Amino acid sequence: MEQSKKKISVIGSGIGGLAIAVRLAVKGHEVQVFESNCYPGGKADEFSVSGFRFDKGPSLLTMPEKIDELFYLAGKNPKDYFSYSSINESCRYFYDDGVIIRGFTDAKLFSEEIFKISNIPKKDTIEYLRKNAFIFKTTNHLFLEKSLHKLKTYFSVKVFLSALKIPWLNLFSSMDRINSKKFFDKKIVQIFNRFATYNGSDPYLAPAVLNSISNLEFNRGAFFADKGMSTIPKSLYKLALELGVKFNFNSFVDQIKVSNGKIEGLAIKDAFIAADIVVCNTDIYFVYNKLLAKQFRLNYKKDQPRSSSAIIFYWGINKVFKQLQIHNILFSKNYKEEFECIRGGNEIYSDPTVYINITSKRIKSDAPKQSENWFVMINVPHNSNQDWDKLILKSRKEIISKINRVLNCNIEDNILFERVVDPRNIETDTHSFKGALYGTSSNTRMSAFFRHPNFSKNIKGLYFCGGSVHPGGGIPLVLSSAKIVDELIYSDYEKK
Repeated sequence: MEQSKKKISVIGSGIGGLAIAVRLAVKGHEVQVFESNCYPGGKADEFSVSGFRFDKGPSLLTMPEKIDELFYLAGKNPKDYFSYSSINESCRYFYDDGVIIRGFTDAKLFSEEIFKISNIPKKDTIEYLRKNAFIFKTTNHLFLEKSLHKLKTYFSVKVFLSALKIPWLNLFSSMDRINSKKFFDKKIVQIFNRFATYNGSDPYLAPAVLNSISNLEFNRGAFFADKGMSTIPKSLYKLALELGVKFNFNSFVDQIKVSNGKIEGLAIKDAFIAADIVVCNTDIYFVYNKLLAKQFRLNYKKDQPRSSSAIIFYWGINKVFKQLQIHNILFSKNYKEEFECIRGGNEIYSDPTVYINITSKRIKSDAPKQSENWFVMINVPHNSNQDWDKLILKSRKEIISKINRVLNCNIEDNILFERVVDPRNIETDTHSFKGALYGTSSNTRMSAFFRHPNFSKNIKGLYFCGGSVHPGGGIPLVLSSAKIVDELIYSDYEKK
């Protein structure tokens, strides 16, 4: 059915906002994007200093076909805008006892690596990865592609067939319980438990269905943005402009105007921007508590548990570390204690797991010669008024101690430049409630259903996309949320 042309305002130009703007512009709608910053991209921004370039946020690219799809919809060749390449090692894992495990993206090679390190039969690893691929394929139709809050979703053939397979989806066990049962080596369990952090969850609480996340790397492949992750929003921004989308930067939305339960438009300073539809690509808590009138604020459950946050150190390093890859994990000795500490909310674990991303391994211009750009991150609790200045000093000391111990170096002698981001910055810069990177956590088996829907049940014409709503955080899921919103708008406004 043909759609009538609508005036649509998108709040926020993160990847989700850019994706929905492209999708709606392709269908001929009049789309405007309002962004409080002076640039598009949200968390996927970059900065350069002293010859070093850093991606601020997301670092690993999976399911790039979701990005390509947006260009195909517009009749464009994605390669003319954004290029990426596969990587054969998604991550390199380091342990305090000197063991190093290479996380090959080829399942056969990875199973051989695990066998070499732990004597776990290769067929056991292959079987486990196949099971995760099965779970992903089974749940993808329901949890990632459709709204969970529309009754018609549950009457599709694909969803019905998925429901028949629920007994085999590990919905009632935790990630750690399944992984510990499958693998006798704690190092291997740690690798697979780590995938809980991809959406800010706790592997000792999160449902085992989230083990399917590993499928993205070991079965579908890991990829590298050839000119940095910031080129994803840059390319989508370029495409959106070509499609006629109007961008308004330095435009802080004061209020979403509603009349008689229907969208009227936006209030920005002294101006009123009329709109038939508003799509919010910003933290859902911020929408309800800052942008909507008081009568709507009780509709959002602010007591839902938050995901974890992060402390990030951006270091310019005057040395090349050949033992490191693009993505590296230096594991803590006691993973369970680390998550208990994060769960407690007030302290930084004394032996944190350290993630190091070095894009200059692939993009030589990201650092001067014989130097590297280190993105160093640890998982921490969300912001609850902790003494972050004190915790940053503590975490820096613990991180440096761990790096020196594992890599046999004195890393502080090599740091030429340093910038720090903590949950306070994340909260203020991205409007993420309490600095939680992924909105609500996924630490219960029903968490997917508790995420805020992609539409308002009380306000006609109000929709939501991005990491704080269904289906969750991370680039693939954010892009999925935009697709869901696109389909909802089409369904709600198509001509009868």
